[in-house]
Amino acid sequence: MIQFVPLETVAPAEVEALLDRAFPPGRQARTAYKVRGAAAPIDSLCFAALDADGTLLGSIQCWPVALTDEAGDAHPMIMIGPVAVAPDRQRDGIGRQLFLHMVAAAETQGLDQAMMLIGDPEYYGRFFGFTAERTAGWRLPGPVERHRLLSRGDGIPALAGTLGPGTAAAPGLMA
Repeated sequence: MIQFVPLETVAPAEVEALLDRAFPPGRQARTAYKVRGAAAPIDSLCFAALDADGTLLGSIQCWPVALTDEAGDAHPMIMIGPVAVAPDRQRDGIGRQLFLHMVAAAETQGLDQAMMLIGDPEYYGRFFGFTAERTAGWRLPGPVERHRLLSRGDGIPALAGTLGPGTAAAPGLMA
């Protein structure tokens, strides 16, 4: 049986080791890492999936980000990712369960109105309602395949602007 616990209860070295196993080398140079910058994660939306024996099977992290529009106004959002699952447990539905657990927590906290991620549009669209409909005018601090820049929620601005780190103290993102 899988148990979901706050990610902050798991040793950071364990989480980093999982991320190293789940993703190719150089993950820290990816655009997603640049978007979130040095922002602190939103702890209330970060979870770990543990096996019955306490083994870390997966993790999901969320970060405050903001789209700064052409007028200089910041539009706070939550960036989801990385979602990581131990390679030997991928395709067991753990990532989907983690995502559903996080979305339920976000809904409970009123933090589900402006969420974004960089990911597979077929998967995140089909299971979680993410689309690229509002992200066409967004600029990021690195390369991105535009069809993979996805968002969900009524609070997502369909504006041109630059996506970058936000703060958990931003309106609607109190963690």
